[in-house]
Order: sequence, then structure tokens, then C-alpha cells
Amino acid sequence: MKIDVSKEIRFKTARSGGKGGQHVNKVETMVEGYFHIANSLILTPEQKKTLLEKLDDKLNPEGFLQVKSQTFRSQLENKISVIGKLNLLLEQALKVPVKRIATKPGKAVKERRLESKKKSSQQKQNRQKVRYHD
Repeated sequence: MKIDVSKEIRFKTARSGGKGGQHVNKVETMVEGYFHIANSLILTPEQKKTLLEKLDDKLNPEGFLQVKSQTFRSQLENKISVIGKLNLLLEQALKVPVKRIATKPGKAVKERRLESKKKSSQQKQNRQKVRYHD
């Protein structure tokens, strides 16, 4: 399911840390994106409930999902990165896991297992001391 929440994200910019010299000191390239799941108009009530349960540990005290990016040198690229990260995070949280269907081992698998057990047993028998009975 493809979700695009770019219209509901609030952005905040700040100066990036790390390398970059003078450029880093004067340009606000780091972008933080805030998305409020409970107030979203795009998501259905079921989706909101699922997201609030699954992403509970990623929400700040006000209920916002916060993502930041400072990888790129331009604010626009970081903004696009934040949108991508948020969309990916929401998609993964909404993905319904496929139920595993339990299967029984096939005939050939059972035979191979028994053969290996016989072989192992024979090896251990061969390790024992030979006893001669009179």
C-alpha cells in the first residue's frame, strides 16, 4: 500500500553538524519532519490505530512521529529524504505479515533423516571396542 503524507508533514530546519567548514556554519540544511498520526486526514481510523500501536516507541510526548535528515548539503534534498523516510516507515508499519502455513515433511526428507541416523549410529557402533565371545 502506497502512502504519501508529504502534505501533512511539518518541517523544521536547523544547522547541520559535522564536516563542511564554513558552509555548515551559515546554512540551515538539516531538516526535521513532524507527522501527527492521530490528526491525519489521509489515514483511516484502523490505520491510525495500527500505527499508534506499532510506532509507539518512535512518537515524541506530543504524539508526533519525528524524522530528521542531514545527509545532503542542500535543504531540498534533505526535505525529500525526510518525506521518503516517513513514507517508508509508515508503509512498513502498515504492512500485514503473511501468515505461515505449517507443512509436514515429505517422504524423501523423512527417508534422508532416517538414513543419516542409521549412518551416525553405525559410526558410533564402529568406535566401540571389539569383544570376542567364547
